[in-house]
Amino acid sequence: MSAADGEPALRIMHCFRSPVGGIFRHVRDLIDEQIAEGHQVGIICDDNTGGNLEESLLEAVRPKLALGLHRVSMERAISPSDLAVTWKLYRQVKALNLDILHSHGAKGGAYARIIGTLLRMRSSRPARLYCPHGGSIHYDKTKIGGRVFFTLERIMERFTDRLIFVSSYEKNGYFEKVGEPPCPWSLVYNGLTEAEFDPVEPAKDATDFLYVGMMRDLKGVDLFLDALPLIADNAGPNISATLVGEGPDLARYKDRAKAFDERIQVRFFDAMPVREAFKLGRVMVVPSRAESMPYIVLEALAARIPLVATRVGGIPEIYAEHAEQLVEPASSSALAQKMGDALHCPSALSHTGALLPRIKDRFSTTTMAASIMDAYKATISNK
Repeated sequence: MSAADGEPALRIMHCFRSPVGGIFRHVRDLIDEQIAEGHQVGIICDDNTGGNLEESLLEAVRPKLALGLHRVSMERAISPSDLAVTWKLYRQVKALNLDILHSHGAKGGAYARIIGTLLRMRSSRPARLYCPHGGSIHYDKTKIGGRVFFTLERIMERFTDRLIFVSSYEKNGYFEKVGEPPCPWSLVYNGLTEAEFDPVEPAKDATDFLYVGMMRDLKGVDLFLDALPLIADNAGPNISATLVGEGPDLARYKDRAKAFDERIQVRFFDAMPVREAFKLGRVMVVPSRAESMPYIVLEALAARIPLVATRVGGIPEIYAEHAEQLVEPASSSALAQKMGDALHCPSALSHTGALLPRIKDRFSTTTMAASIMDAYKATISNK
């Protein structure tokens, strides 16, 4: 459905908690494509998450948002304040006559679907779409916390018109842990712009290894740091690494790096545009314990960055026939082995270049936005 093709323009609100990482990137790409097609768009997100980079990105997108940028304090965990936040957001958007409430992540998904249901008690009937982006799917269904979240996901299906998954891994995890949904669903891969396929060359002072992303154990940063002494012991003598990003465990990682001996040099940078970060290292490492469909893998491969990544989430879907090159997750020794191979034998990562045609063919913002719009159209027609 494209306003540019004579279809009516849609009024679309994207709702997510944290304006950082892959979800934020995904929403910004969708917004650009949707505005280019003539639709009116807005954002709901937390007002207390992200650093200077994220604030600058939000300010850059603000003038494009015909339906506004609505920021409120959203707790990461379930909180009594959620009721007040939901009511506040409802009052902010009730007069906007929305066609689409597109939510991203578990917390954003809860807010948007409840607000959408409240709006249905009035004259407007927005379609309520939810993309987990991993979210609660990462929890263990055998543990109490996991069972609670999966039960909540099941309850929220009553307020959902369509689910959108960004990987088969995410879809399969949802079906296994939550159950087959009663509403329609779509599978839409993340996408890259044409400019992101231009190669990035390392800077003269680039370190051996590079990590870019959230500073938290879920992303395997601790495994990355633990691998460095193992590489120095087996393939030394001197190893260097750069870490770029922000997050709750950053101080602990800096303390860990300070304890390394003189063979290992580690430097940290605040979050920055990813293609600038790519210049800071020669081999990119994605050591995650859990992912859905990580942009950083797509971005690194498109930029021709040699890449070491773990076998988690949707990454095997990106690697396809080269998935055997992925590293066992949650193992610093397995990570160190692959990183050491890449350091002393660059051909060990030659498969990353072979993935480029597949990335170009399957993962584009144009394809992603068109598929999302098809999902909107199908959902509206079924209301």
